[in-house]
Amino acid sequence: MKKSKILQRVFWIILLALGWQLIFWSGRFSPLVFPSLLEIGQVLIESLINGELSRQLLFSLSIIGQALFISLLLALFLSLTAHFSENIAGLIDTLVALAHPLPGIALMPLVLIWSGAGRQAILVIIVHSVLWPMVLNLRTGFSSIPEIYRLVGQNYGLSRLQILFQIMVPAALPYFLAGLKIGWARAWRALISAEMLFGAVNSVGGLGWYIFQKRVFFDLPGVFAGITVIVIIGILVEDFIFDKIENKTVQKWGMES
Repeated sequence: MKKSKILQRVFWIILLALGWQLIFWSGRFSPLVFPSLLEIGQVLIESLINGELSRQLLFSLSIIGQALFISLLLALFLSLTAHFSENIAGLIDTLVALAHPLPGIALMPLVLIWSGAGRQAILVIIVHSVLWPMVLNLRTGFSSIPEIYRLVGQNYGLSRLQILFQIMVPAALPYFLAGLKIGWARAWRALISAEMLFGAVNSVGGLGWYIFQKRVFFDLPGVFAGITVIVIIGILVEDFIFDKIENKTVQKWGMES
């Protein structure tokens, strides 16, 4: 991540935090519904120290990691399979058109009936929310590759599999990364929604359950502490994982604008 981008990020975060604190100091809202940053920070630190938030954070991250891995394998399988057959490509495009607009929360009643309110149910919801944007981006990436790439590969005597994995997949990598970033964001939304509805899983629960519990007891600093953790993780993953991968991609494959 570039130093200038880090400084920009820090500047705007400080400015937003100052704006929040100024609104609190203005007294326009009750401290019960609009807590100060100090209260939120205190609850956040206490929850991390006593292990309450730490356990639930690790639980949520483990589910998201597992769901992203499953979705990634399925998206690659579907996208690569579609490359070999127009009929299969038509089927997959139809499935994407049907399932992509369908919010995961709409499937929750069916998932509850079919698999109960356990870890498996949350995984199903997240995979559904993540899989289709990944497939859509990969399909778009493959279809946008100039035909000259494939022809050059044929002229060099590459087989269809070699063209696919040595030319098509690297060329579609920016679309794959875009789908992965969308999937990461959608995974968090699906996870928090599912955990709020399903409650604790295996007597642990995750961040969604943590936020839901704090809301039930009208602990607004606790609610904002949970939201803050999600925001911090999102920024760290965006700036220090996805940015690095994209920079490496630009350097290796020469995809500079």
